[in-house]
Amino acid sequence: MLTLRRGHERGFADHGWLQSYHSFSFAGYHDPAHMGFGPLRVINEDRIAPGQGFGTHGHRDMEIISYVLDGELAHRDSMGNGSVIRPGDVQRMSAGSGVQHSEFNHSASRTTHFLQVWIEPDTRGGPPGYEERHFDEAGKRGRLRLVASPNGADGSVTIRQDARLYVGLLDGAEAASLALGPGRRAYVHVARGSVHLDGERLGTGDAAKLAGAALLRLDRGEAAEVLVFDLP
Repeated sequence: MLTLRRGHERGFADHGWLQSYHSFSFAGYHDPAHMGFGPLRVINEDRIAPGQGFGTHGHRDMEIISYVLDGELAHRDSMGNGSVIRPGDVQRMSAGSGVQHSEFNHSASRTTHFLQVWIEPDTRGGPPGYEERHFDEAGKRGRLRLVASPNGADGSVTIRQDARLYVGLLDGAEAASLALGPGRRAYVHVARGSVHLDGERLGTGDAAKLAGAALLRLDRGEAAEVLVFDLP
């Protein structure tokens, strides 16, 4: 079964320095029909104004993945990590028993545009952890590149859940497919551009839930950047 959700149907919050679209219920946006999908709990599309950011705040029992689309995002946390991630980087922070961190756009003129993803872990507690990897454009071009997994396969970041995140860049005649195991489901989110999923056109911000399917196919992309989640 394929269920579509258009980008304009998402929750939206405008804080002046931050503009955020919420795929699932988050903060002041609550929709009982969109509380998550399996362990996938949050996909926020955030734009942070120059010189602004999230001050130090806490998390626990969540796998948090940040994926930058444009600009730069500075990160600091209570584990002693400090870095700047850019387009192509995937950052994973396992909050575990508790962690404090901040995120900031230090640019004087450029907006930071990124996706923040929260996945519920398969076990609660445990020590917090941090990891980041860069995935170049060539590795995502015309295919689905594994960027997060429970075992760090293919150089992906490691998350504490039986879930996998793939990213693909598709344009023109390029196509990609993903086989889904028995009992698995998938969530597809179009970060930008447009693409066809099993014949349905998805534009920027659009998403689709798949359940009971053995295979998903993406094709006829137009400058598309697509995230695909393989979920229990």
